[in-house]
Amino acid sequence: MSTNRTTPWFVLNAPEIGQAFVEFRQVCQKGGVLDRKTKELLMLVMACASRSAYNAEEHVRGALEAGATKEEITEALMIAAGEDAGAQLAWNSQIVSKYLGNGKP
Repeated sequence: MSTNRTTPWFVLNAPEIGQAFVEFRQVCQKGGVLDRKTKELLMLVMACASRSAYNAEEHVRGALEAGATKEEITEALMIAAGEDAGAQLAWNSQIVSKYLGNGKP
């Protein structure tokens, strides 16, 4: 089976929805009020949060090309890690409360 390198697999298998997604993503990346550096940093933290190594590498390069410093990239990743940890603790609190009461001995 040959691989089409110019057309994403999801466009080949679901052309109408797949193409709409491609166009939506292009508008998100090029339009709007956020500058390219901010968009690249956002896409980087989302790629890391969803554990996508390929996309994380793509957006580290994109952030650097857009003028982000290594300090800005690191800070964005640390903020995302902190937010993720906070969300995990909030979720854990709900589970503890549901099954163990208020969490106090």
